[in-house]
Amino acid sequence: MLFRQLEYLVALSRERHFARAAQACYVSQPALSEALRKLEEELDVPLVRRGRKYEGLTPEGERIVVWAQRILADRDALKDEVDALRGGLTGRIRIGSVPTASAAVAHLTGPFCAAHPLVTVEVRADMQSVDILRQLQNFELDAAVTYLREDVSEQFFHTVPLYRERHVLLLSADDDLARRTTATWAQAARLPLCLLNQGMQGRRVLDELFARAGTQASPRLETDSVAALFAHVRTGRWASIVAQAWLHVFGVPPGMRAVPLVEPAASVPVGLVVAAREPESVMARSLTDIARTTDVATALERVPGDPGR
Repeated sequence: MLFRQLEYLVALSRERHFARAAQACYVSQPALSEALRKLEEELDVPLVRRGRKYEGLTPEGERIVVWAQRILADRDALKDEVDALRGGLTGRIRIGSVPTASAAVAHLTGPFCAAHPLVTVEVRADMQSVDILRQLQNFELDAAVTYLREDVSEQFFHTVPLYRERHVLLLSADDDLARRTTATWAQAARLPLCLLNQGMQGRRVLDELFARAGTQASPRLETDSVAALFAHVRTGRWASIVAQAWLHVFGVPPGMRAVPLVEPAASVPVGLVVAAREPESVMARSLTDIARTTDVATALERVPGDPGR
């Protein structure tokens, strides 16, 4: 059994198409198909349901691909460990992030790259939390910054708390609420709101907080882009609710105000998450060490100064 055969199987499981899997592995489609047939012969089980087109993996194939992902991840982790022992950490680290945590990731990648100048960093932002956890378990990510909620089980993941995500009401400076030091969730619900769409974790957090305040948001405009929220508020016709951490990315544009929300003055924990595995990946361990010594909370839990005030 060759590592390359396992790579082909994992690629086929991911791409769900022979031609795309072959392209991802930089081989021809016949070469990929033949390698998988030889793997089936060696294991003596069918792995792929074959028809006129790809029809999925067999039940045996679904189980084998889990082992393949683990074997390939251990191979890569071993190589990284040896490189680190020999002359310093090299290679590539893959970090996932929910959209609102982009600012936090930036506070980690800076010191990480300074400590490990031979490592390149790939950040996959705008991910949903459920996809992040799945990819961590499937060894498609080395680490992630996401919400520390009940689905982040200590049985499967190790975590480092980074900060608590708070929310602000973003609105035109001409609005009456803009002159206040705080606003309530009930007051925000009565405004013409534009919010993230309901398929995003950040929006589900908002809906939970509205419910705790005994009210419900009825946005007239929904989007999957935080930049679009800022653009609409800038017109003066809309208000929005954004994670405070976004202000450290976009700032508070002229003509707009960011007012902290209270009643409830709630927050959601956000942290670094890595898969619980032994031995631990040297990439994950190195980033975890950085996270434990970096004060992300002080940087992000402060509302940036509003230049208009």
